[in-house]
This record gives sequence, structure tokens and C-alpha cells, in this order.
Amino acid sequence: MGVVTDIRSRAGAGRLAAAVSWGKAGRAGRSGKRTVSLFWRIFSLNAAGLVAATGLLLGPVTVSTPVLPGEALLLLGGLAALLAGNAVVLRIGLTPLRRLGRAMATADLLRPGSRPAVSGPAEAAELIATYNTMLDRLQAERAAGAGRALHAQERERHRIARELHDEVGQTLTAVLLQLKRVADRVPGELRDDVALAQEATRAGLDEIRRIARRLRPGVLEELGLASALRSLAAEYTHHGLTVRHHVSGDLPELTPESELVIYRVAQEALTNTARHAAADRAELTLRRAPDGVELLVRDNGTGLGGAPEGAGIRGMRERALLTGAEIHIEPAPGRGTDIRLRVPVPTGAT
Repeated sequence: MGVVTDIRSRAGAGRLAAAVSWGKAGRAGRSGKRTVSLFWRIFSLNAAGLVAATGLLLGPVTVSTPVLPGEALLLLGGLAALLAGNAVVLRIGLTPLRRLGRAMATADLLRPGSRPAVSGPAEAAELIATYNTMLDRLQAERAAGAGRALHAQERERHRIARELHDEVGQTLTAVLLQLKRVADRVPGELRDDVALAQEATRAGLDEIRRIARRLRPGVLEELGLASALRSLAAEYTHHGLTVRHHVSGDLPELTPESELVIYRVAQEALTNTARHAAADRAELTLRRAPDGVELLVRDNGTGLGGAPEGAGIRGMRERALLTGAEIHIEPAPGRGTDIRLRVPVPTGAT
């Protein structure tokens, strides 16, 4: 992770230096002309007005006392032309800066989007190019940091799952066996109580195993992504919620990181559906896309409405950044929510 970050940083620094030198040297527009800086635009306009005023004062044109109507109109016309010219130059020069301000106000590192166009006077173009390079570097740093954090989280999940299975699971299994031996020896009036204790212990053991499976998807490592998603859909199908799944059979080859991201996003999406959506149907689809694969989790619940994004959705966005994927959360046709994840694959993958 650190090596990748350094490479991106050096590349970003190179782009930043190129953008700065390019901005100072002047940018070639679409017409092939060099862009005049905002300073020279305003200076030239003011200089032209002052030169014209000086020429009028040194020439045959005079101003009477009191000022004649024709002279007053000429002076006012010159002043209006100078003010209009200044307004036009400032409007043209400051428009890219206003566009940059809107882009900065709406920037979100978890939602990579379009960059403001590098245009306008040389100073504005230099500032926009510098901002775009800075945003690229921040997103690369954020993705690297999120990657380290999520990898550490996965290691911790595996450790907890192993301890639950090996320690707590074995302890409950031993308790269950001991209760079975006790049930054969206790008086008849106590057997019902022992049976209830056995059922509670067995239910606790099943719950421990279920939690361990969710923490560490062994089926993903052993049987692959398609089987893991089918198992996930079956796990979330319970009373009141039916999860239908469709996993395409012609998926391209994915990296282990991409498979884990797809599985975790599907798991979090179904968890949100079961807990908050008040839905009775959900669909889980994984299919080939033109440039990779697409995961779609759709429910017929109440939808997000105006509720702010919680930790679960932000976690899905952070996971998507790890593989350069795009995630879109939007209303489903009719009612409900669509969670759409598009994961790219390397060129040439089959």
C-alpha cells in the first residue's frame, strides 16, 4: 500500500509541477491563441482608458466651465464604457473561480466525480489545475488509507471468527454434551427443564456459528464468489423476507480483493434491507458488464428518503474505492432502493 501511495504522490507532484509551469507560461486555447492573464486584461483595459483620457486632455478637446451638455455626455459615455469593460473582464475572469468554488463545496472523496474544467485566465487555469491534482492525490491517499484499515478489519474479523468457532463453539458443544448426560440421570420432573437448557444451548451454538460464518466467509474462500452469494441470499431468506438471486455464469476472472469487496457490499446491502427497509422481497444479481462486473441489490422497501447516509453505506463506499469501483445508491423503479456496484477488471481478463 505504501509503495503505491508513494508512486501516486510522485506522479501527482509531477503533474502539479507541470500544471504550475504550464499556467505560468500561458495556456493555448482551442483557437491556438495564448490565454492572457487576468492581470494583463484589467491592466490593459485601464491603461487604454487612461491613455484615451490623457489624449483628450492634450488634444483639442476641452471641458468648459460650466460643463456643456455635449461635453458631459462625452465624459459620461467614456466612463460608462470603461466601467462596462472592467465588468466584462472581471466577469469572464472570475467565472472559472466561481465554478471552482462550487466544485470545492461539493467535493466528497468517497464519491469520485468530474473535475472542474481547466479554463479561464492563466491564474484561474493554474489554480484549477492545481486543485484537480490535489484532489487526485487526496483520493489516492484516502483509498490507500482505507485499504489498510479494511485489511486490518478483515484480519480482526478472521481472528474473532476463529476464536468464536474454536473457543466459544467448543465450550458450548461440551456443555451440550454434558446436558445430554445429565438429562439421562435427572428425575422425571426435571427433564423438561434440562431439555429447555439443551435447546437454549443449541440455539446459542447455532448463533455463534452463524456469526462466525458472517465474520469470515469460508464459502467464499473455498467455493468461490458465486456460491458465496447464493449462500448469502439463502441466509437472509427468512420469514417476511424473500431474497432471489441470479449470478451469471460467464463472469470474468476477478482478484481476491474484488471478490471480497463484492461479497461485503452484498452482505451490508442485505443487512440494511433486513433491518431498516421494511421490505418483503429483495433481489441479488451479479452479471458481466462492458468493462467488468456489476452487482445489483434491489428491494421493495420504504427507500432511503431524506435520511443521511449511515456507517454501513459509507463503509460500502470505502470498500468500492479499494478496487476503483463505482457504487450508486438510488431509488428502485416503483419503490425501494437500488444498490449498484460496478467493479472494473483488468484488460484481457476472461
